[in-house]
Order: sequence, then C-alpha cells, then structure tokens
Amino acid sequence: MLKISFFQGLPGQQPGALDFPRSPQKLPSTSEGDSEASMSGASSEDLVLPPEARVAPDREEEGASKKKERKKPKGLASMFSVFSKGKKKSQPSTAKPEGEPQSRLGPDGQLPTVEELKADLERGRLEAARPLLALERELQAAAAAGGASVEELVRRQSKVEALYALLRDQVLGLLRRPLDAAPERLHQALAVLAEQEREDRQAPAGVPAASELASTRPRRWLQLWRRGVEQAAEERLGRRPAAAADDDSRSEAERVFLHMGRTMKEDLEAVVERLKPLFPAEFDVVAAYAESYHEYFAAQLAAVAQFELCERDTYVVLVWVQNLYPNDIINSPKLADDLQRLGLGSLLPPRQVRLLESTFLSNEAASMRELMARALELESQRWAQDVAPQRLDGHCHSELAIDIFQIISQGQAKAESITLDLGMQTKHVLLVELAAFLRSYQHAFDEFLEKSKQLRNYRANVIANINTCLTFRTCMEQKWQIPQDLLLGPLSELKSHGFDTLLHSLFRDLKPLFKRLTQTRWAAPAQILEEIIATVGERLPESLELHNCFREELMEAVHLHLVKEYIVRLSKRSLVLKTAEQQQQLAAHVQANADLIQHFCTQNGSPATWLHHALPKLAEIIRLQDLSAIKIEVATYATWYPDFSKGHLNAILAIKGNLSSSEVRSVRSILDVSVNTGTREPFKSLFSLIKVG
Repeated sequence: MLKISFFQGLPGQQPGALDFPRSPQKLPSTSEGDSEASMSGASSEDLVLPPEARVAPDREEEGASKKKERKKPKGLASMFSVFSKGKKKSQPSTAKPEGEPQSRLGPDGQLPTVEELKADLERGRLEAARPLLALERELQAAAAAGGASVEELVRRQSKVEALYALLRDQVLGLLRRPLDAAPERLHQALAVLAEQEREDRQAPAGVPAASELASTRPRRWLQLWRRGVEQAAEERLGRRPAAAADDDSRSEAERVFLHMGRTMKEDLEAVVERLKPLFPAEFDVVAAYAESYHEYFAAQLAAVAQFELCERDTYVVLVWVQNLYPNDIINSPKLADDLQRLGLGSLLPPRQVRLLESTFLSNEAASMRELMARALELESQRWAQDVAPQRLDGHCHSELAIDIFQIISQGQAKAESITLDLGMQTKHVLLVELAAFLRSYQHAFDEFLEKSKQLRNYRANVIANINTCLTFRTCMEQKWQIPQDLLLGPLSELKSHGFDTLLHSLFRDLKPLFKRLTQTRWAAPAQILEEIIATVGERLPESLELHNCFREELMEAVHLHLVKEYIVRLSKRSLVLKTAEQQQQLAAHVQANADLIQHFCTQNGSPATWLHHALPKLAEIIRLQDLSAIKIEVATYATWYPDFSKGHLNAILAIKGNLSSSEVRSVRSILDVSVNTGTREPFKSLFSLIKVG
C-alpha cells in the first residue's frame, strides 16, 4: 500500500509513511463532576456530610488550591504528554501521605463513624471504601431486621450515599488522570471500581434490599468511567490544532484530520504501553479508549463528508479513511495487536466511500484534462513564437511528453496513495484522457505544419515533435504497459505528417531528375542517378537531429521513394526494345542503378532489406528470353511483392518488344496462380503506390 504523509507537501508527490510526533504541550481534561449527596426526606440538620463547599477548616486551603487548578484543566489526556516527554509528572495532592494510618475497625471492633470515613475520604484515603461498603451492608441488614424507624433509615442512607459520592469523585478523579497518579494509588482506585462492579452485579437490579430504603444499585461507576473516556476523547480530538510552519500549504480539513490522527495515535500508544498493564482485563481499557476515539473521529469525518467538498478535501477525506487511518493507526506496529481484535471498522460507511471515490475520479479526470491542455498550449506557443527547440545529445528535443507523463504519474500516485484498487480505476480514466490529449496534440501539430512554414525554426520544431513520439511510446510501453495499438494511432499520424514535411522539398527537387531518365531514353542512366544520389546526400545531415530509430525510418522512406520513382520511369512504355542484346544492355543499366541505390541507402541507415529485390529482379525479367524462365521469375517476384499486378507486369513486358501477344498473356496468367495460392500475410506497399495505365 502506498502511503502518504502530509509532512511532505501537496498530494501527488512521492508519499511516505505517516509518523506522528509527540506533542510537548499539556493536554486538556474533562472537569470533575461534583455531586451532592442529598437524599429525599433528609433535612440539612440530618446530613452529617455537607456539600463540597462545606469542607472541614483544615481542608479549606487545600480545597482552594484544587479549585485554582481547575481553572487550567489538565484532565485525562494530560497523561499522554508524560510519555512524550519520557518522564513522570509530580503526583497529585490526593496521594496518601506516607505513614498515615489506614481506615480500619475501631479498638472495640466497631466500624469507623461516618465522620471518620468522611475525613479519610477527604484526605484521599481510598482504604475507606471497605468500611463504607460494610456500613452499607449494615444499613441493609438493619432495614431487613426491622425495628428502626423509616426516618432513621433514610437519614443513615443519606449519609452513606454522601460518602459514596465522595468516594466516587475520588476514584473517578484518579481514573480521569491515571498517569498522574502513583501506580499504587491507581491500583487502589481500580480495586474500588472493580469491587463496586461486583456489588452491582450481586444486587437485584432496581429492587432495594429493604422496602424502607431507596434503590441505590447498580451504581454503574464503570459506565461513568467510560463516559469520562468519551468526554476526554472528544476534548482531545476536538481541540483546535496548534499553528504549524507549513499550515499555509494545508487546507483546514487537512490540519484538523492531521491533528486528530496524531493525537489518537499518541494517546492510544500511551494507553497500550502504560495503562493496559495496570487495568483489570475485564475493564478492557484499550477498547474503551479506542472505541471512544474512533467514534469521535468517524463522527467528524461524516460531518465533513456530508458537504460538497473541494477537490483537495475529497482526496484528504479518502486518504484518511482508506489509507492513513487503517494502515498508520489501526495497523501501526505498537497498536495492531490490540486494535485489530476490536473490529473498529471504517471511518465512513461503504456507500459514502464509493460516492467519494466516484467524485475523486471525476475530479482527477477534469484536473488531468486541464493540466495536459495547458501543457499543450504552452508548447504550441513556443512553436508559433519560433523558439528553437532544445538539443539533447545532438537531437532536437521537446519536454512535452515528459510533462504529460509527470501529470499522469502524479495523478496515478495520488490515487494509489488511497488504495491500489482506486489506482487501477484512475489508470483507466487517465488513459481515456491521454487518448483525447494525443488527438488534440496531433491536431495542433497539423495546424502548425500548415501555418508556420515560413518560420526559421520550422523544420527543427518538426524534428523535435517527431522525436517526442519516441518518448511517448517508451513511457506507454515500459512504465504504463499500454499496448501500442490503443494510443499510438495519433502519434503515428503525427510522425508520418512530420516525415512528409521533411521530405516534401527533397522529393520535389528529385522529380525533374527522374524525368531525365526517360527523356534520355536511358542512354546515360548512371550519370543521372549519381546526380539524384548527390541531391539526397546533401539533405541527410538534417536527419542526424532525429533519434536513430526515426532516422532509419526516414531513410527507409527515401529508399522506397528512389525505388518507386525508378520503377515509375521504367514503366512509362516509352522504351520498346526488340532485340535480346538491347534488353540485356538495359537490364545491365537497371542492375547497376539498383546496386547504387541499395549501397547508398544501406550505408546511410536504411533498414529496408525488403526493397533489395525490387529492381534487380525486374532487370532479370527484362534480360531473360526463355518464356518458362520469365514465368518462374514473375511468379517468384509476385511472392516478394504481393501488390505487383498485371498492369505493372504489362508495363515491364512492353519493354520486351520481341514477345507475342499470346506469350504476354501466358506470362500474365502466372499472376492468377500467385493470387490464388499466395500468402495473405501483411506486407509493405510498393507497387500499390505506382499507378499504371
């Protein structure tokens, strides 16, 4: 899976694995809930334990200090900065002073009084939980035994519940900031919570032990703790991200999601490393935190996704849902074992993910279309402004193909940074856009060929665009594994039109020279052909600015033109030779000219070996006098050049003035046999380019 990091700038650049840095600042907490323990039917005089505002005088100074601390809340999440810094914080003021006595039975074996338990709890002594539980059971036994008045039972229950309110606040206060507490204090709080859960399970739900008492169980302190975890997750993830140096390059959604992702990963790693070993297994502390963080993260993403997102934010949402969250958080090395078992699921439902992916594909298609059109527009402006192309290794060079494939590759990488499957879908979309671009490119190049012939760098820019076809082809075949026949049609047309432009003036200058071959009645063919070869040779240096493969193709086109024009002049029927000696002399001239053409073209890089037999075998047909030998030669020639027709054969046989009409018909019939039995494989055209009367 290709991963993306927002520390590396804009999407589409080479992505890397997400790594959340530790945050050095304090983390805010949920405030501690203050609960008054007044019961219905108890007067203020009957309540031995007053509200928090009425603490004992020796606790007033400490209470005022606590209230000051609440103005700058630290809360649950401040524990995470402990791990980031690598050291423990000072313990809270509620820690049990060393050497202080524990709450215990009195000297006569009786339970401590309510006032003694209240004093112990206000000093943070969680050892008071056991006597308090015994006091609760004693009250239930008294109610069950009867004899005590309802008023007395209610008064005593009010006192017990007020003590439980103090105990609850002490326990949950420690559990809201578990890493601020000493391990032994945390163990005490967890033991009290576990004991209360056991009592809840043993008590009949909703039914008091005695009818005179109000129902107080289940107390559900474990639910209160989990609710506190949810509140902490909301506060931690919902906090406004701190400003960063690279914030200008990120959207608001990027900053928010990056903050939530970093915070969630840091906090859950702290839970796994430090809290999991301390909490009872049945509390499943990792699940409590992970589920709370996941639910808040998912809710925030869902709230963002319901709006019409810009292109960038659509990508940001998808990359978090499909890549960063599952891979860099859920499956991160420190968290994978604990989180995978929870089955937290995706941050967004599948249907919404599919809608976002569809929007992403549309956005990418439009973006690629716009970027490629802009690249072509800039390239066309350079042509029109007669800017000379770059030279690279002696060849005319254009950056257009490189620009286009950078655009496409960035779009592909961007999609693959979400999922590989979306990358494959994006590839198909981008290929459609690439095909449309290549057609636009061909159209723009044809317009340039038509309108800019007078420019000084016209031919150099034509060569540069022909060379660009190689870059396109290489990228398609090697990097994108695109079959040539899918997209190379426009490029083949562009290259062909470029070759035609480069060769047009040369072929125009050669035309009068070829005409002289028939005007001299082949009296001096060698001298004329040497002049033709010299004219071609003068133009060849220009072809060196083409890539080797295109220079070979250009020379093959020149080779084909020379052979074709020679056959055209030979087929003009202006020469009829009646004697064998004359025919042999002409055959020798044709053979010598064929050798000269073949040697020159091969020496200059023509790969057209398929043309080597074209002229020598025609010379052989002209030279031969035996009818059977002529038929064999014609049959062989037709296998090499399947487009050699009866019309072309008639033009050659017309030179042999000593053949009768019946003999000509007999030779021509050989082609009927060749057509019916010959190969139908693809072949290169030669005689189909030659018109005969």
